[in-house]
Amino acid sequence: MQATVNDVVVVLAQGDITDLEVDAIVNAANSELILGAGVAGAIRRKGGPSIQAECLAIGYCEVGSAVITGGGNLKARHVIHAVGPRMGEGSEPGKLASAVRTSLDLAEENSLHSIAFPAISTGIFGYPLEACAEVMLRVILDYTYEDLESLEQVIVCLYDDRAFGIFEATFQQKLEEIESE
Repeated sequence: MQATVNDVVVVLAQGDITDLEVDAIVNAANSELILGAGVAGAIRRKGGPSIQAECLAIGYCEVGSAVITGGGNLKARHVIHAVGPRMGEGSEPGKLASAVRTSLDLAEENSLHSIAFPAISTGIFGYPLEACAEVMLRVILDYTYEDLESLEQVIVCLYDDRAFGIFEATFQQKLEEIESE
């Protein structure tokens, strides 16, 4: 499913984010930037040791923020490591929105044309998929109204049917809201 919103193509896809040919994929990172399980583990396995080495050199990233590294052996040239909130730590929607927004800002600052996001914080961090879809898609769609110089495509890549279905329903709702304005 996809839609063009203010000259930016926003795509929902299902599959393995590490297989996408985009300028950057987003890693659902932890503050210590240790590539552990889930999306981060797939990035570590497929991308090789250079990504973790760059993360260790950076050292730390605050919740709600993001940093960028090279893409190692991935098809993507870069990895943007976005640190989303753990459920129960407080102010989760604002922290998730900030992590998504900072990732988009990094894409623009680095003149990237395409970026792909996973469902940030919904794995071991326990953030509910429905709430994640609401926050992430709102931020992404709002971002298309910015004065963008390079960003042309934003993909949200969901791994399983359940996540895709939830994001698809929320995306459709958001598009209907935009059309009715």
